[in-house]
Amino acid sequence: MENGNWWVAIEENRGMGDGREWTMSQANPAGDLSAAQAEAMRLARHYAPAYPWSEKARKVLRTNENSYLVIVEGRASTFHFRVTVGELIPDE
Repeated sequence: MENGNWWVAIEENRGMGDGREWTMSQANPAGDLSAAQAEAMRLARHYAPAYPWSEKARKVLRTNENSYLVIVEGRASTFHFRVTVGELIPDE
């Protein structure tokens, strides 16, 4: 069903040391499904995650038609983040 209830969310590690946690860093409405899928691809390719601070390389893996796992290699470590398209389900 094509409508304007589609969102794009990004999940990634935030914080330092023992305070590091997997969290949602963004969740924004993106219009219809095709617009949300295009925005998810754009973010997978270009979003600047919290870590690593200095990106050397990036691999984008599509895990399904609405989700990407992005592996980002830094100078000293490798990190990842996830970009997901989801449909907002209205309250009953």
